[in-house]
Amino acid sequence: MKPSSFVFPDANVERPQPLSGNQMARCGGITTMMRLPYVASAEGLDACFVGVPFDLGTSNRTGARFGPRQIRSESVLLRPYNMATRAAPFDSLRVADIGDVAINPYNLLDSIARIETAYDEILQHDTKPVTLGGDHTIALPVLRAIHRKYGKVGLIHVDAHADVNDTMSSAARWKRGCWIRRVSCRLVCAVRATRPKTSTGAAIRASRSCRRRTAGTTRWRR
Repeated sequence: MKPSSFVFPDANVERPQPLSGNQMARCGGITTMMRLPYVASAEGLDACFVGVPFDLGTSNRTGARFGPRQIRSESVLLRPYNMATRAAPFDSLRVADIGDVAINPYNLLDSIARIETAYDEILQHDTKPVTLGGDHTIALPVLRAIHRKYGKVGLIHVDAHADVNDTMSSAARWKRGCWIRRVSCRLVCAVRATRPKTSTGAAIRASRSCRRRTAGTTRWRR
């Protein structure tokens, strides 16, 4: 039988492997995360890569919506194992790329609701999602879905900012710099909204920040 001129990652095996550069040159092929198979559902997967192309929560520079696409593009150079540790996760885990959440690029609150619903669907299959973002706002609906599934959630926040503002631009409460406070208000993690501390995350420039109280609300000013 003549081999096909087109090659795709095989999703019909127990442990799908990234497509080898010997099968398809790394400049070609469908751009999935690490050249893994694309599947339409998280059902039957141990873990999945999912993109959230969202940046409506940014305040300075947009463009994070293109993050998932670019991460996938750069990931074609990754190998299926770690040469230093010899770890080969795809030999023991069933992993695939399930595509992107269909956000609403014109409506921030609708997008948050869509992301939360999408993660509810992923988590109902007991699949561990690995998220490709997207600005920091997306952490809020993701954590809400995880909390609903598993209860109390632990969070490691590595950032140059603590993201504990109550509002941004006087009115915006659902932006990339407010999500930690919104999370704590929903009791998803143990961060106290009224007493932000650098221990809530690795706030690299926290020492340069000052805190002031205005109308009973704690705000961080840089």
